Amino acid sequence: MFEKLRIKEHMEIAGSDGEHVGTVDKVEGETIKLTKTDSSDHQHHTLPFDMVDRIEDNRIYLKVTKAEAQAAKA
Repeated sequence: MFEKLRIKEHMEIAGSDGEHVGTVDKVEGETIKLTKTDSSDHQHHTLPFDMVDRIEDNRIYLKVTKAEAQAAKA
């Protein structure tokens, strides 16, 4: 289990396949808000905390692949 207090602005988020999913803009409630610059539509998107598997070397790894995470972005 990870501590959400360890999630900081500008941390990289990677899928379980190691592929880049996005960059943390900020934490809002029980979600991680991603920066607009990583989005093809230049909008903020969010991912729920329950997708996070672990935090290693200033990088957040998800339980799902990049494709699955992109399909789940709000």
